[in-house]
Amino acid sequence: MTRSLAPTRRRLKEARPQQLLDAALELFVEKGFAATRAEEVAQRAGVSKGTLYLYYPSKEELLKAVIREHLSSRIAAGAAQADQYRGSVADLLREVFGRWWLEVYDNPTSGVFKLIITEGRNFPEIAEFYIAEVIRPGEELIAQIVQRGIDRGEFESLDVPSVVHSLLLPLVMLCLHKHSLGACSDHDADFDAHRYVHRHIDLIVNGLRRRAE
Repeated sequence: MTRSLAPTRRRLKEARPQQLLDAALELFVEKGFAATRAEEVAQRAGVSKGTLYLYYPSKEELLKAVIREHLSSRIAAGAAQADQYRGSVADLLREVFGRWWLEVYDNPTSGVFKLIITEGRNFPEIAEFYIAEVIRPGEELIAQIVQRGIDRGEFESLDVPSVVHSLLLPLVMLCLHKHSLGACSDHDADFDAHRYVHRHIDLIVNGLRRRAE
């Protein structure tokens, strides 16, 4: 009997960090970071508060783990994909950038942007962590892709940081809208976020393409 239970207990133990991260993400997005208590995260994950602190010694460390799991890891995966990609840089932008944003938009991760913007000033340690783990690597990845297009002659020689911000900022605003006005109004009920992301990338890519002399 003991032998048959041991693998089950092991699987449950291995699953707990993910359960805690999922519960934390949901609650942080629903209630905000400051308003969420550790006990609530533990309760939603179905564990004790002591178990929560066994994996994550503070609420700040829990949020950092959420950011690593749902944003940092996706950026790293995008960088690895970009390194292996052999097609056109325009298609690479559509593939890496478009897929990344749609994956983020379609799950609670999209609420992290609102969370950081609204509460980052009150939690400077989290803000600095977010800058180091998300903003800088994300901007560097897109800048490298755009620069590759310039070096290959696919794109015009434009100011790369400006191109990066032109790509990123509208999509950050898309996620902010989803978790602010979009969450309490049906004004944009017919709005197709997927279509918007694709059209936005097309607009930027077409503006980047090198024109014939």
